[in-house]
Amino acid sequence: MDFFKSIAVAASGLRAQAGRMRVISENIANADTTATKKGDAPYRRKVVTFQKSLDQELGVNTVQLGRIKRDRSDFKSQYEPGHPMADARGFIQKPNVDQMIENLDMREAQRSYEANLNVITTTRRMLARTLDILRA
Repeated sequence: MDFFKSIAVAASGLRAQAGRMRVISENIANADTTATKKGDAPYRRKVVTFQKSLDQELGVNTVQLGRIKRDRSDFKSQYEPGHPMADARGFIQKPNVDQMIENLDMREAQRSYEANLNVITTTRRMLARTLDILRA
């Protein structure tokens, strides 16, 4: 495989995982929020999708962030009768964000990011060594 092709593929993976981490961070930041108006729904967890794209110039398939979808799972209910957003029974709706799942997703995204970064680093080293051999 061409050095530049492998760098392009890994760089697309870096961009995709960085986008994924931004969405996960938003989910974590909004995990404890409630609706801003009575009757409104709280924050709904976002889920990232990936899609394949063709780099016409290099002729390789790369990855990019696809649509960001809303998780349709149920909201959490919490009993807080004194809360301004509580219903008649004293329950408030909390976002459908599970901190454990978000932390695991973040860890996976970080490891994928690091793997792509290692591909770029290794490819650059191979390219530098190839140039050193050609100079000799």
